[in-house]
Amino acid sequence: MAKEKAAASRKTVASSGTRPRRPRDSLSRDIIVAAADAVVQRDGLDRLTFQAIGEELDAHPTSIYRHFRDKDELMLALIDSLRARSYTGAMIATDDWMADLRGQAHLIHDHYMRYPEFALQMALRRPTDFTSMEFSIGALRRGGYGPEEAAMYARALGQLVRSASSIQAALAAQPPDVKDADELMWQMDYQRLSPEEFPNIAWVGSNLPGIQDPRAWEAALDLLLESIERQAPVNSGRPDA
Repeated sequence: MAKEKAAASRKTVASSGTRPRRPRDSLSRDIIVAAADAVVQRDGLDRLTFQAIGEELDAHPTSIYRHFRDKDELMLALIDSLRARSYTGAMIATDDWMADLRGQAHLIHDHYMRYPEFALQMALRRPTDFTSMEFSIGALRRGGYGPEEAAMYARALGQLVRSASSIQAALAAQPPDVKDADELMWQMDYQRLSPEEFPNIAWVGSNLPGIQDPRAWEAALDLLLESIERQAPVNSGRPDA
């Protein structure tokens, strides 16, 4: 209700033509990014326009072009801001390299789930990825992996964690009624399958996790990390690289 009143108030003031405009040189990239974040959190990503940001800031939309050439550039800056909010100071190396990899995976996953609206856009490579990759390679190096394997496993781990997180976040971004209907349809579709045609699915029955069940994400992460740990030179007797 408060949001509706605020929106109605902005419309009323705008229609009266008496809304005070922000001073010409009072905008900055940080102020605009913060306003864009507010618009998305309140109205959704599809409502993010320069017009909406201008209304949020009591500024003319054209003034935003002095700081961002287009919406794509603004989106990248917003994604950088969100990542910095989630990652800054959070990745700290310890004497347990496997715990570090697990903690990093959860940090990335939690970031996607915190900002599900941006699940697709967050797949774009940004400068914040350098810090994340440095951390992954450092952990694998402490596990005894050489340059070639450390580079490959760091890339594979990052891609798989981000892919799984992106799918889960995209589902979480759906309206509650859509999510509930999708979950129900998922369960009903599997229950309707013919046991003769799909005997293995019938065998697991209700044990099959739902599409929103977080245990599937944890199981996938466990399998991946257990494989990396099992093959690590420090655990397999292979000479350190």
